[in-house]
Amino acid sequence: MSDAPFIEIRNAAKSFGALEVLKDINLTVEKGQIVAIIGPSGSGKSTLLRAINELDPLTSGEVWLDGVQINKDLPFRQYEKHVNQVRQDIGMVFQHFNLFPHLTVRGNITLAPKMLKGLSDKEVNELAEEQLKRVGMLERIDYYPSQLSGGQKQRVAIARALAMKPKVMLFDEATSALDPELVEEVNLVMKQLAEEHMTMIIVTHEMGFAQDVCDRVLFMDQGYVVEEGSPDVVFRNPTQDRTKDFLKKHLQGQN
Repeated sequence: MSDAPFIEIRNAAKSFGALEVLKDINLTVEKGQIVAIIGPSGSGKSTLLRAINELDPLTSGEVWLDGVQINKDLPFRQYEKHVNQVRQDIGMVFQHFNLFPHLTVRGNITLAPKMLKGLSDKEVNELAEEQLKRVGMLERIDYYPSQLSGGQKQRVAIARALAMKPKVMLFDEATSALDPELVEEVNLVMKQLAEEHMTMIIVTHEMGFAQDVCDRVLFMDQGYVVEEGSPDVVFRNPTQDRTKDFLKKHLQGQN
């Protein structure tokens, strides 16, 4: 499998009843690539991202990570064990931080490595300190989420995902719930991960960030990938009218 893409989505389709949310999506991501997914609300961006780690299982199609099919057709108990295993390789950061309010920052970060990887208290505490230092939050290690700003909570959420040592990071509109002045502190962490060549797929409404940080951009609309290419191609010379219309509206809004 050495020549296979690091991440591959094959003929992905997803329906909620009669509503088709994803329609025959094919996507490959190489190790170390940063891919942005842009598009209007309801285009299927978040559903595609959530399909990668089986939060929204596909109706049909396949998802592969590093030579392993994530969405295998298995008996329930085998499937559950398999998905729980592969999810340890996939870090996900949501729009709303999803921190446990009754746990400190330390507790939020150490919980999964301790439970799922069986690490000792010493090991998980060292891991928490390492990742919090990475996102500039070490001094808040014993704070509770209620004592943090939105940007700080999101940086803790990123540190929590990184603590599992994932192969890929998925970001689902990670800054859209933040006040504008807090967005940049989260973007700086994501830019740092890009400089470290972390494989990332980022659903975002921030066109400037996608242009500056990402290697490839996908524009989605009505469940399809309408256009994809380098940021220079998609943002400066799009070929599809739907892409042009979307960018005209959103780039004007950010100027």
